[in-house]
Amino acid sequence: MCRKKQPAVLLLLLLVIAFANVTAQQKSIAQKVDSVLKLMTLEEKIGQMNQYNDDHTATGPVTLDNKKQEQIKNGQVGSLLNTVGTERTRSWQQIAMQSRLKIPLLFGQDVIHGYKTTFPIPLAEACSWDLNAIQLTARVAATEASASGIHWTFAPMVDIARDPRWGRVMEGAGEDTYLGSKIAYARVKGFQGNKLGDINAVMACVKHFAAYGAAIGGRDYNSVDMSDRMLWETYLPPFKAALDAGAATFMNSFNDLNGVPATGNKYLQRDILKDKWNFKGFVVSDWGSIGEMINHGNAKNEYEAALSAVTAGSDMDMESRCYKNSLAQLVKDKKIPVALIDDAVKRILQKKFELGLFNDPYKFCNTAREQVALNNPEHVKVAREAATKSIVLLKNQNNLLPLSKNTKTIAFIGPLVKAVKQNKGFWDVEVPGVDSNFIVSQWEGLQNKVGTSTTLLYAKGCDIEGNNKDDFAEAVEVAKQADVVILSIGERRDMSGEAKSRSNINIPGVQEDLLKELLATGKPVVVLINAGRPLVFNYTADNAPAILYTWWLGSEAGNAIADVLFGDYNPSAKLAITFPRSVGQIPIYYSHFNTGRPATNDENRNYNSSYNDESIFPKYEFGYGVSYTSFQYSNLQMSKKKLKANEQIEVAVTITNTGKYDGEEIVQLYLRDKVGSIVRPMKELKDFQKINLKAGESRTIKFIINKEKLSFFNQQLQWVAEPGDFELMIGASSKDIRLKDFFELIN
Repeated sequence: MCRKKQPAVLLLLLLVIAFANVTAQQKSIAQKVDSVLKLMTLEEKIGQMNQYNDDHTATGPVTLDNKKQEQIKNGQVGSLLNTVGTERTRSWQQIAMQSRLKIPLLFGQDVIHGYKTTFPIPLAEACSWDLNAIQLTARVAATEASASGIHWTFAPMVDIARDPRWGRVMEGAGEDTYLGSKIAYARVKGFQGNKLGDINAVMACVKHFAAYGAAIGGRDYNSVDMSDRMLWETYLPPFKAALDAGAATFMNSFNDLNGVPATGNKYLQRDILKDKWNFKGFVVSDWGSIGEMINHGNAKNEYEAALSAVTAGSDMDMESRCYKNSLAQLVKDKKIPVALIDDAVKRILQKKFELGLFNDPYKFCNTAREQVALNNPEHVKVAREAATKSIVLLKNQNNLLPLSKNTKTIAFIGPLVKAVKQNKGFWDVEVPGVDSNFIVSQWEGLQNKVGTSTTLLYAKGCDIEGNNKDDFAEAVEVAKQADVVILSIGERRDMSGEAKSRSNINIPGVQEDLLKELLATGKPVVVLINAGRPLVFNYTADNAPAILYTWWLGSEAGNAIADVLFGDYNPSAKLAITFPRSVGQIPIYYSHFNTGRPATNDENRNYNSSYNDESIFPKYEFGYGVSYTSFQYSNLQMSKKKLKANEQIEVAVTITNTGKYDGEEIVQLYLRDKVGSIVRPMKELKDFQKINLKAGESRTIKFIINKEKLSFFNQQLQWVAEPGDFELMIGASSKDIRLKDFFELIN
């Protein structure tokens, strides 16, 4: 008996030793931090809280400063952003090593959807609903960035966004809290890998804390006004999920929240993040946002702005120089205790130690490793797969797609067919010494796919913007010679992103007019829509026989689009954000309340919550996306119909691929709390599974419903699950519900 127990005892002993080693290591870092802190002057401490932009690239308003080197030598700078490449980071780090205490610099960069290898924009990746793929692209991005001297990425952006006028909608995971939380967790895990300090890991920075995605009118940097309950229930959960994944840093946001700028918002940064959630990392401001509190009218000058921000819990000042210019005086004037500065500096030094920079400041400056990482063919494969999984098939009338590889003549028309860099989308990284040759254009992707028996014809047709139709005639003549026409239209890559809010989100220029001319030829037309946000394209949606929403897919865009067009990959993506019919519908999202006078259709508009001149329904709902095959949902079974708080329900459903192509289906589970102490949404996504089925194959999948999935924040901001009736819905989208049932939560 004793011998049988021996392995278990040994395993327990090893776990205890491992835990003790981890604890000792943490204690050792804490002791080292304290030792360094004791050696620092007040000016050097403040320096650690000061971040400057490098001289080469800027992602915000530039402050000219020709004394950066001198300040770094004096220990007055803790971090640089937009410093790219091992040679550049090494040169700055060498200057930091000339400072009195030789505290290494942190190098940060907006590695949003890839470094050299560029992946689909985050909103596109979110449409894959593939958490493993999303984590993998972040992992590859971290591998390349860390090999290029970068320690820290300002990602993921986890803002819930329900207004496509907001340009930064492209940077997040869409409108849904549950899906957004899952993706936030996956991205952090991908960026940070096994642990900080590994040579292929970068620190994640979760942004923007908080509620930036709800900026009024979809206007960037604008105010946000919402209830605490809405904040906690809808906008904070993805941040908490990222923290649970171990996120090293947070970034506050430009907006004010209920009248208090987030940068100086103690409720957000100290009360919630650092106290309630026990966050041990550090908070960095967004670009210049500390100084911008003066513009908000919340601070009179830099002195007051610095006081507000540091008191609220902002640990590092990105580019405003308010800390550098005012913190020492604030201490001298006894407006803040040195302990407040010490806390911020400890948090920053902790991360520098965890990254291993004190042991080797040049740890991430290996040029040979950089070249290997930036030219890894496996990264190209990951990019291509991620791109194919991000393409949403919106329409496929008469099964026009997939195209046959034996098609004799294809006309590829549009302003984006031969574009190269456009495919990277906004927030790409300009890597030193790297040209655009690695980016696969859509034209090149099609050339790579078809054989010599297929003739490819090209015409630009028109520009992305403007009213010039001079090239329409050529495009029509080219189309008449083809068996099928592929039209690639959309917006420029820099029409969505930061500072790219738009009041008109229609497909720009005369691109839809070009489609009208091509359809008039009688030729079958496949439309590719390239964009960083949901666009309005009602004519295209109603008249084009086949539509693929290709977003901006990154460096393998052309190959991925060709894979989907010809059926080498069966599209499986589903929308992570609702597509409106018109700007007048915005904000429009699936998880709305029912209201006291609910509208159920467009025919009866009399005294209910509807528009007199527009449908109540979106053009494409959250969760929507079709496939080259079809799926049947059947045999819904629940383990019980009455649930106690400490129990769970097992839900089983059978999914059958009833078409002739193998394919993936994203099975979505929604719940509705029928009656609550506060009104509850019409439906809420509470689980999903992405499954791959061969043609004719059936599989039974299972979901678990427990108290957690039934809970919400009540008026007292208590996380509760109230007894009562719930509706269970399982379907292919938030609208396309295939199966329903009911259950009851009882005391």
